[in-house]
Amino acid sequence: MSERRVIPIGPFMPLLEEPEFFRLHVDGERVVDVDVDIGYNHRGIEKLCEERTYDQVGFVVERICGICSTSHPLAYVQAVEDAGDIPVPPRARYIRTLIAELERIHSHLLWVGLAGHFLGYNTVFMWAWKYRETICDMLERTTGNRQSYAMMKVGGVRRDISEEEGARIIAECDPLAEKVMMLAGAVQDDPVLHARLKGVGVLPRAAAVAYCALGPTARGSGVPIDVRKDEPYAAYADVPWDMIVCQEGDVYAKAVVRLRETLESIKIVRQVLAQLPAGEIDSRPTHVAPGEGVGRVEAPRGECFHYVRSDGANRPMRHKMRAPTFMNLPTYKVTMVGQHIADACIASAAIDPCYCCTERVTVVERRSGRTSQLTHNDLVRLSHERTAALRRARGLGA
Repeated sequence: MSERRVIPIGPFMPLLEEPEFFRLHVDGERVVDVDVDIGYNHRGIEKLCEERTYDQVGFVVERICGICSTSHPLAYVQAVEDAGDIPVPPRARYIRTLIAELERIHSHLLWVGLAGHFLGYNTVFMWAWKYRETICDMLERTTGNRQSYAMMKVGGVRRDISEEEGARIIAECDPLAEKVMMLAGAVQDDPVLHARLKGVGVLPRAAAVAYCALGPTARGSGVPIDVRKDEPYAAYADVPWDMIVCQEGDVYAKAVVRLRETLESIKIVRQVLAQLPAGEIDSRPTHVAPGEGVGRVEAPRGECFHYVRSDGANRPMRHKMRAPTFMNLPTYKVTMVGQHIADACIASAAIDPCYCCTERVTVVERRSGRTSQLTHNDLVRLSHERTAALRRARGLGA
């Protein structure tokens, strides 16, 4: 007879990139309930922003998330421009789109690599991260940095794109698209991945709507929301592209959404560079008039929201922000109930959460009072063993 146990994950462990606390209530190897506690990581960024000039704030919000280091400053500058009715030159809008889509490709490839690692497919991890290097090189040549690009400013962008660099990026898009298609084909053709991911971590469409899920987490559950389509910004209204939506809501659907979105992002990059208008990259505003504004950006994980209120001074009177993980995180409770403990890693990774980390998980057996330690490596090992068992069951070897 099995007995119920509680497996606390967090607040500090490598599976969680920021401190959060999950309690998995398990009966044998099955999860029967999940508690999600947030609020372990407060850096005071909103208050920091209210003590800095409008120009300085862009560098602060860039550090909310290293992987979304364009999404937050872009949402912020759009909020300031909305509050102060500040124009943005067309060329700057196109460059903003270029950097945002290169970041989306880099983020999605990073996710694909980590998902492969959690499943025991480390070849996928090495492939995806090798191809991601091409994007990081593009960003370094274009902005000077592989991350934290410091491109966004109120009224435009800080650096222009040369014609030569634009041509080089376009030339690198075709081989990159071929590699992404190869990765997508490998995922879609592997029967073990189908068995490992389909029906796992399912977020039904109704639950996605009820929890206000965002980004690939919502689109993988059949909810067609994307700020780039719903409220176009930068140059997204000027180039054709398709919103990727899957209906199944499981981890496999979220993987397909991200892989296909990567191909759409490559399409957008090509068009932006082909249509890049001439002209200035900065409207050079001298002040922000009193008012309030909102900036919405479709980050790789979902909608990034910034609110700014101005009183006419040289710094925001109030600055409020919301990252997509804040909305997607509670869906973990829905996706994990009824799942195997070995699916804890991949179900959590499916929302592409943004956290900090250190290594500790403790298993507490309530009846006996005994405790034991499960590290991040233990959870990954359980996931690998489940993948290996599926391979053996299909005669594919371990």
